[in-house]
Amino acid sequence: MDGGSNQRKQGRGPGKSPVPGINWTVIFWIFLIFLLLGPWISKQYGTKGTQISYTAFRKQVEAGNVTKVTVEGEKISGELKNPVEKKGSENETVSYKEFYTYLPSFGDEKLLPMLEDQKVDVITEPRKDVSWWGQILVAVLPFLLLIGLGILLLRNFQAGRGQNIFSIGGSRAKLYEGSKEKTTFKDVAGAHGAKVELQEIIEFLKNPERFQRLGGKTPKGVLLIGPPGTGKTLLARAVAGEAGVPFFSITGSDFMEVFVGVGASRVRNMFIEAKRMAPSIIFIDELDSIGRQRGAGIGGGHDEREQTLNQLLSALDGFEPNENVIVMAATNRPDILDSALLRPGRFDRRISVDLPSLKDRMEILKIHARNKPLADDLNLEEVARGTPGFSGADLENLLNEAAILAARKNKERIEAEDVDQATDKILMGLERENIVVTDEERRLLAYHEAGHAVVAVLLPNADPIHKVTIVPRGRAMGVTQQLPKREKYIYPKEYMMDRLAVMMGGRAAEEVVEQTATSGAEEDLKQATRLARKMVLEWGMSESLGEMAIGDGHETVFLGHEIAQRREYSEATAKEVDEEIKKILRQSYDQAKDMLRKHRDGLDRVAEELIEKEEISGKEVLELVGVEKPEAAIEEKENLGSPLPPTVSG
Repeated sequence: MDGGSNQRKQGRGPGKSPVPGINWTVIFWIFLIFLLLGPWISKQYGTKGTQISYTAFRKQVEAGNVTKVTVEGEKISGELKNPVEKKGSENETVSYKEFYTYLPSFGDEKLLPMLEDQKVDVITEPRKDVSWWGQILVAVLPFLLLIGLGILLLRNFQAGRGQNIFSIGGSRAKLYEGSKEKTTFKDVAGAHGAKVELQEIIEFLKNPERFQRLGGKTPKGVLLIGPPGTGKTLLARAVAGEAGVPFFSITGSDFMEVFVGVGASRVRNMFIEAKRMAPSIIFIDELDSIGRQRGAGIGGGHDEREQTLNQLLSALDGFEPNENVIVMAATNRPDILDSALLRPGRFDRRISVDLPSLKDRMEILKIHARNKPLADDLNLEEVARGTPGFSGADLENLLNEAAILAARKNKERIEAEDVDQATDKILMGLERENIVVTDEERRLLAYHEAGHAVVAVLLPNADPIHKVTIVPRGRAMGVTQQLPKREKYIYPKEYMMDRLAVMMGGRAAEEVVEQTATSGAEEDLKQATRLARKMVLEWGMSESLGEMAIGDGHETVFLGHEIAQRREYSEATAKEVDEEIKKILRQSYDQAKDMLRKHRDGLDRVAEELIEKEEISGKEVLELVGVEKPEAAIEEKENLGSPLPPTVSG
């Protein structure tokens, strides 16, 4: 199915807030106004010269050192013939020629005759009365500009946070309503079972009376469960598009805030808005971020998360009915959800959205190839057959990587070679070109990968070989890639044992040829031990323990969660489990080693070919080993695919 990774349309709603950068244009104009008004204010209302005492002024007049004075009300400013020195505030000497002072309030009748006697040029000007708006401008403008700058910065801060400080408890759900690019089921490839289930939800929204006549109630909640990238979000949007109703979208993390109670407030406001526009759909992506088990692990739970979850539980099935409001949610971790969420009356329906099959992968590739020019040699059916276990998002990424590789080579169209290289990059990692390998290391590496390949073509239940390479990719120095030849959903014990033997083939080849062991088998041993543990603990495939499942298959994600759990088996059983795992691994290793000893010539031929070519196909491995088994190799990826990812041994 389409991976749900299509670009989401920008909704409009109460929580929408664009995130612009700081408005430097406004800041520039504020600075320019300050720059222009400063000199004007200084000129109009400022004072030139040095302030002196009235007594000093009279002494300078009597000494005949004053050339002219300007009288403006009580203010007297003037100019001296010769500069005069004056003691400053910090005892420094200041020389001045221009000065100003003020007449005493009681006046000085002798001043004018004295100025006339000294032949001082006297200029009189009227008092400058500052208008009321001028006074406001001078006194208030700087504060207004500072306040405006503060508001501007605050708005940019709030925009960056995506919320308003005065409406922090408001709903942050985005509303998609009447969009021009409406998503429908035609835009969703595969997931036929999920579509059938969701079609009934659409009928509820379009024609609720049809079900209410018979006493049926609208489902409260629909939970979409599936691996990442399988298109759960896209399915929810398609339901809204098909039903033609308002669609509120929000992620679980949008409820969380540093303040306790904010998440619960956002849940309430979201349901109020949805009921006002009913019938409508609320979609909560990544439900597990707020719906985790309450009180799990050491120290209990998170207060804000638990209050948010409690409010969500009440809104789904509380005292207030939410008629014609359907809550859809998506998660890839249903095992950690609180049990109160999953009971009937809340999330009534749980719909699995699994990895796509071969037919689904074909449909997905066609959707993502719409706007891409494809070469004639590129067969999408072969690409679908060679990508078992890929999700819709993986397939979209595959074609995108192929397009990038083709553009890098200045091609006009995407060719099959580009898709093959993109597949190798996704499955095995990026080729590492800066690694220098010695001849001895290259030989060890070739025999290691040859060991995987030879065991795989000899065992009857092993997956067919696609290619073997000693080109370093990702974290692996070499890779043996297997692809299943048909769809598999049930795996017998014989298949598991052969798969373990293939994983052990690299280490077995090292011992058979060089009588040593290298660190190159690290990832093989980890995968083999993990698989053997599952066989013993969960699948009942051990002879000693028999049909007993000891493990629950759930990953512990809460700190201290295992402390509160009671282990359901004794120490003696735990020891027996370890012995059984060791026994299975030893049996697989011995089987791989015996087969390589019997077919040492074929092992040598495959290793020599790898040293020379660095990469060979599954068909070449068959010819070199001398096995008449056409179905044991995949040439040009002619397999039917599988819901499980292909086997990659390092």
